[in-house]
Amino acid sequence: MTSIDLIHSELRKLTSTRMPAAFGAVLVALAAINGVAVVAGTDMDGSKTFISTGTDQQSLIAFAANALMLAGLFGATAAAREYAHNTTIATYLTTPDRPRALRAQFTAIAAGGGVLGLAGAALTAVAVAVSLPLTDYGFMVSATGLVQVLAASAWAGAAGAVLGAGIGTVIRNTGGAVTGAVIALVIAPPVAVQLASDFADWVPSTLALVASGVADGTSTAAAVAAIGVWGLVPALAAAWSVQHRDVV
Repeated sequence: MTSIDLIHSELRKLTSTRMPAAFGAVLVALAAINGVAVVAGTDMDGSKTFISTGTDQQSLIAFAANALMLAGLFGATAAAREYAHNTTIATYLTTPDRPRALRAQFTAIAAGGGVLGLAGAALTAVAVAVSLPLTDYGFMVSATGLVQVLAASAWAGAAGAVLGAGIGTVIRNTGGAVTGAVIALVIAPPVAVQLASDFADWVPSTLALVASGVADGTSTAAAVAAIGVWGLVPALAAAWSVQHRDVV
């Protein structure tokens, strides 16, 4: 089988379960919540300054941080369930070159995570844009700002999915992999910041905001690269694990 065939096979695995529909429902729910917040939400003084400028609105629709988390769970589940259902045995029997098979799997999972992030950002932007006419404001996010939000969300989704897949491949248990992804993306970063304040600019949530153009701290390019590193490290650990451990 060619590498393209392997990737197609992995994509079929991802799309032949209920998991995409479940994550899609979560995206729709999050978008609806944002739409309701635009219409019903107010600041402490009763005003709606949180949607009064293009920058405020861009911050509201920035989805990259959510994309990292959701895609991390998606990747962890997708990779770990291969071991839970023993489908990884057939994969490595068909493709004894384990690194090649793993690259195909992670490519497909990254693509799924990227689509997840992009769809989430697009749905959120649409929900906010549709809700704004019910207020005194219109949609003021520039085309450049919207593209940046969409691109950052897609990239964060791809990186988060690879991060989760790496953890899932190492842990090989769905519950443990999901827990590991939550620890890596939600619990560990704040603890690291408490131990070393200089690390604050490099935690996933901050990097996602910078990449979306709604926060400062590092350059956009550095934030994009750092998000990639967050995904790359678990992927490298997974590659070592696959090479040096039994399949089951």
